[in-house]
Amino acid sequence: MNDVIKITQDLIRCPSVTPKDEGAQELLAALLSDAGFECHHLPFGEGEERVPNLFARIGASGPHICYAGHTDVVPPGDESKWTYGPFNPEIKDGILYGRGASDMKGSVAAFAAGAIAHVNKNGAPENGSISLLITGDEEGVAINGTAKVLEWMDENGHIPDVSIVGEPSNPDQLGDELKIGRRGSLTCVVEVRGRQGHVAYPERADNPMPRLARVAAALSDYEFDTGNAYFPPTNLEITSIDVGNPTENVIPNAGTIHFNIRFNDIWDSDGLVAKLHEIIAGLSDDYQLDTRCGAVSFLTQPGAWSDVVSSAVEEITGRKPELSTKGGTSDARFIQAYSPVVEFGPINNSIHQIDEHAKVEDLENLTVIYERIIELYLAQ
Repeated sequence: MNDVIKITQDLIRCPSVTPKDEGAQELLAALLSDAGFECHHLPFGEGEERVPNLFARIGASGPHICYAGHTDVVPPGDESKWTYGPFNPEIKDGILYGRGASDMKGSVAAFAAGAIAHVNKNGAPENGSISLLITGDEEGVAINGTAKVLEWMDENGHIPDVSIVGEPSNPDQLGDELKIGRRGSLTCVVEVRGRQGHVAYPERADNPMPRLARVAAALSDYEFDTGNAYFPPTNLEITSIDVGNPTENVIPNAGTIHFNIRFNDIWDSDGLVAKLHEIIAGLSDDYQLDTRCGAVSFLTQPGAWSDVVSSAVEEITGRKPELSTKGGTSDARFIQAYSPVVEFGPINNSIHQIDEHAKVEDLENLTVIYERIIELYLAQ
């Protein structure tokens, strides 16, 4: 199990802030190649948008299990506030500190260590395959990462039968949650328009601000649904209300509301956009609504694959994980179009924070869980 800690520390030492790699994927590829995996470096994009990606596989037949993760990390922020430095991994009282310890170099290291341990014990799979899809673009715009690697995999006969994403999925303890789906994300801007004028002559202007306020209140108060068996209710959060008025004696011409909707599988983006128009048009006859769907909602129906992962988690941790769809988006949103996908990884209580960390014991147990998942799945 010491291997997983060393691999995690080595990966953390690579300051791979999106979309830079700084040697992280080369390090991982060297480990996997030595164990018999066939590795493919798959950069996509040009110039500053160029993203490093890695696909590694051992075995040539099904059943094929694929682990998906990322080696890129978010910026460290003020490095002087880190106790040990973001890219200087240190262990103190059983805790490993460093950017990516939990999101998600620790998880990548755990699966690599678990897969290598499985191969060392059993040899290369004769009936089955193990692969890793590793991107450097999960924390960025996610254009030249997992989505394009999946296209390449499809073209080259590497689509797996099942997939597991190693995002930090557990809120408090390893074994708390197993994600079997994710909510969709719709980012929106509505501009409510009027006519500019002097505040002393309101009859010569058309102040859009009262309508803007009513639209904001209506959007915030609207109940889209009450959720269902696996999804919480669809939720709208206003993130900004802007007028851009530089003076106090001018009625502005327009104002905007920025908001995001995290939606369950009761809705699709087209249905939500139609509902938004219905709400806004009832309060303002002069507006513009711009929307961007960053992710669709999806659900991997509970069944054989989630049962395998749950069994391994419960066997190692003693906890039966809750089947959940909580949290933000992940690259599982791309993978779900190709294979059943679930998510299980480290604790997420320090991700994207100063002094990000993971328990050494958790990373060691996660390695055992991943190895057990491989054993159980290939044994089928």
